[in-house]
Amino acid sequence: MDKVRIKEAILVEGRYDKNTLSQILDAAILETKGFGIFKDQAQMRLLRQVAQRRGLIVFTDSDGAGLVIRNHIKSAIPAQYLKHAYIPDVMGKERRKASPGKEGKLGVEGMSREVLLQALMRAGATFEDADDVRGKGVTKQDLMALGLSGGANAAQKRRMLLKHLNLPENLSANAMVQALDLLYTPEELASEVRALELEHG
Repeated sequence: MDKVRIKEAILVEGRYDKNTLSQILDAAILETKGFGIFKDQAQMRLLRQVAQRRGLIVFTDSDGAGLVIRNHIKSAIPAQYLKHAYIPDVMGKERRKASPGKEGKLGVEGMSREVLLQALMRAGATFEDADDVRGKGVTKQDLMALGLSGGANAAQKRRMLLKHLNLPENLSANAMVQALDLLYTPEELASEVRALELEHG
């Protein structure tokens, strides 16, 4: 079955939710790592930038913990950049778990493809035609061409660029590619690297 392309980035609580959605969606999917988002200022800055650049759909579980996380995101990011997807209350447990969660409800990972797509439609997600390609995104090859990967001082250059762009400085190479692809075209990234080089000689 083909994956459905969505323009906005999607924010879920954890990796099992991300795995479920990534099987049906061609979209950028980010995680709060549960309540980890409350302490991770760098991740919150990244979420703010992504929300402003392409929109963010908050897709948390329907239990109390999901509501607390959703409200935290609402208080940290302006409403015009957010959309909210809600799953129905369905009692049960995910297959990988020995027993149901505290409230006995299924989370995002336990929902069917149809339920998840319906929730995204109701949230106002922008479904893109697969033929309407956004253009070539930022790739690892772009990072190599810009001296940010594989060359002398590449790690130092990456840290400087991440600081310059106000992104978390401890991003792994893969996470950095994903963040840059969400926020910049290859041309915009090259322009930022040139500006940084001019600034630092």
